[in-house]
Amino acid sequence: MVAIVFLVIVVVVVFWAISIYNGLVAMRNRFKNAFAQIDVQLKRRYDLIPNLVETAKGYIKHERETLEAVIRARNSAQTAATAANANPGDPAAMQALGQAEGALTGVLGRMFALAEAYPDLKANQNMLAIQEELSSTENKVAFARQAFNDSVMEYNTRRESFPDNVFAGMFGFTAAELLAATESAEERKVPKVSFT
Repeated sequence: MVAIVFLVIVVVVVFWAISIYNGLVAMRNRFKNAFAQIDVQLKRRYDLIPNLVETAKGYIKHERETLEAVIRARNSAQTAATAANANPGDPAAMQALGQAEGALTGVLGRMFALAEAYPDLKANQNMLAIQEELSSTENKVAFARQAFNDSVMEYNTRRESFPDNVFAGMFGFTAAELLAATESAEERKVPKVSFT
C-alpha cells in the first residue's frame, strides 16, 4: 500500500514538472514568435530605406554625407536585427538592436529635417509615399515591440516564480531581455512651446 501511494506521488510530481516545463517552453516560443513579428516589420523598414535614399539623391546631391550615414545606419541595424533574430531575448543582442535602431531613427530624422529645406523633394510623390510607408511601418514596429515585451515579461515572471524557478534553472530557461525603445533621451524630451 505504501509503495502504491509513493508511486502515485511520484507520478503526480512528474506530471507537475512536465506541466511546468511545457508552460515555460510555450512562453519562450510565444516571445520568440513576437520577435519574429518585429523582424518582419524591421525588414520592411530596411527595404524602404534604399528607395528613400535614391529618391532624395536627385535633390540633395551635395548632402552625400547624410545619405551615406543613412545607409550605414541601416546596414548596422540590419546586422543587429539578424543577430537578435538568431536568439530573441538575448540581452546583448537586444541591447545592440535597440542601439542600432536608435541610431537609424536619429539619422533618418536628420535626413527628413534636411529634406524640409528642399521644396521640390518635400513635394515629390515618391518621397511622400515612402515617408508614409515608413511612418506606417514604424507604428507596426511599435505595436510588435509592445507585444514582444509583454511576452518577455510574462515569460520572465513565470520563470522567476516559485516553483517554476526551480525547474527553469534545471532545464536552462534563462532570462529574456526586453527590447527597449529606440528613441534617444534627446528625442524623448517634451518639446518646449513658446508663444512669445
